[in-house]
Amino acid sequence: MHEYWRRLLRAVRAAPRALRAALFLLAFIAAAAVAAMYGREPSLSHVKVAILSGSEQGNYYAVVSRVAAQVQRERGRVENVASAGSIENIQRLSAARASCKIQFALVQDGLPWPASHPFELLGRLPKPESFIVLSRDAERIRSASDLRGMRAGIGPAGSGTEHVARQVMAQLAELDIKVATHPLHEQLALLERGELDLGAMVIDRDAKLMTQAMRERKLGIVDIGGVEALARYLPSARTGVIKAGYYDPVRVLPPADKRVIEIDTLLIGNGCARESVTQGLITAFVRVFPDFVAVNRDRPNLTGLDYASAARSYFSENGPSEVGQYAPWVIDIMPMARWVQLAFAFSLLFAAQAFWHRFRLWRLDALRVGIEAEIAQMFRPGITVHDLEDLAPDPRHRTPEARARIDAVLQELTRLAKRCRRHSLSMLVPMGHEMMYRYQEHLIADWMHALRAFRRRLDQ
Repeated sequence: MHEYWRRLLRAVRAAPRALRAALFLLAFIAAAAVAAMYGREPSLSHVKVAILSGSEQGNYYAVVSRVAAQVQRERGRVENVASAGSIENIQRLSAARASCKIQFALVQDGLPWPASHPFELLGRLPKPESFIVLSRDAERIRSASDLRGMRAGIGPAGSGTEHVARQVMAQLAELDIKVATHPLHEQLALLERGELDLGAMVIDRDAKLMTQAMRERKLGIVDIGGVEALARYLPSARTGVIKAGYYDPVRVLPPADKRVIEIDTLLIGNGCARESVTQGLITAFVRVFPDFVAVNRDRPNLTGLDYASAARSYFSENGPSEVGQYAPWVIDIMPMARWVQLAFAFSLLFAAQAFWHRFRLWRLDALRVGIEAEIAQMFRPGITVHDLEDLAPDPRHRTPEARARIDAVLQELTRLAKRCRRHSLSMLVPMGHEMMYRYQEHLIADWMHALRAFRRRLDQ
C-alpha cells in the first residue's frame, strides 16, 4: 500500500505544473464541499439583498414584505425598498448596477426596457394584477363613449399604472379624457369627493385597498367596453373578469361581472447578485407562491428578457440544486450547469485516458509478440525463455549474420523495455493499472536475460 502511494506521489511530481495545480484545486473544492455539507441544514442565511417594490400601500410592497419575512425566518435579510412603481424601479435598478446596493425589483410585464439594460428575468408571479378603473358612477358607464370629457387619475407619476393608463388613453384620444397623476390614496380620496370621475390603477384584485374602495368609499368598477380590443394593443396583457359579489356577496359588490385587463408581475435582477443568492431568493418566492416554478416552467417567456442562469436551472430541475443549498459558494464559483459540464468533460477525459492506455499496452504487447516470433525463426518454433537459457550454440548461430541478428533483437528488446517503463510512469495510466506494464517489463527482461546469456556462450 505504501508503495502505491509512493508511485502516485512520483507520478504527480512528474506531471506538468498546470495539471498539478488543477488536480490540487479540484481536490480542495471537493474536500471543502463535503465539509460544508456535512451536518448542515439548508438555510437562506447567504441571501442579503434589496428589492425595489412600490408604494407602501400597494401590492408590490406587500409581496416583498411577505418574501422578506420568509427569508428572515431562514436567517437571511431582504430590504424592501419603496418606490413610485415599475417605471421608477426600472430606472433605479439600472442605475444601481454601478454600486450593486439594490439587486432586484418587481415590475409590470410589457414595459419598455432601456436600450442597453443589464436586466435578467427571475420569473413571473403566479397571480397577475388587474388594470381596474374605479368611479362613483361606474354603473352608468355603459360604453367607451360615456367616458367623453371625464377627469381621470392615472396613478403616481413614474408608475406602471401611469404607463398602462396612457397606453389605454392613447386608444381613446378622441374622447378628450383629461388625465392627472396622483398617489393611490390621494386618487381614491379625490374620487370619493367627486373631484375625479375615473381612477385607474394596476393592482391585485385582492388588495385591501380594493376592498376598502368598494365597501367603504362606495366606488364601483367600470366595466371596460371593448376590453379585448384594448388588451390587444398592450404588450403581454390579457383579459379577465371580476365576478359579481366578489368583494361583498351580501350587498353584491360589484353588482355584475366586470371585464378588466390582466398584467403579469415580473421579478427581475440587474446581474449584481451571486448565483447562490439568486437561487436562494427564488426559493423564498417559491415558499410564498408554491406554484411559482410551475407557472414559469410551463409558460413561454415573452418578456424580452433572458432568464438568469440560476432561474433557468431552477425551473429545469424543478427546484434548487442541493449543492447550492448546502454549499452556496460552490455555485458562486461556477453555475451548477457548468459543474455538470465540467464533470462530463472529465468523464470524457478519463474515458480517453483509459482508451489511450489500453491502446499503448496493446502496441507494447504486439511488438513483444513480434520479437518473440523473430526469436522463434532464429532458433526453432515454440522456443521458450527457459529453452533458450539452456540451448547450446550450433554452427549456424556462429556466423556474423546470425550474431548481428541476435544483437539487433537485443537492441529492439532494450528499446521496448525503456518504452514500457516510460509508459508505466505516465499520468495517462489509470491508478492501479501500471502493474500491466510491470508484467510486460518482466516478460521483456526474461527474453533479454536469456538472449544475453546465449550471446555470451557464442563468444566463449
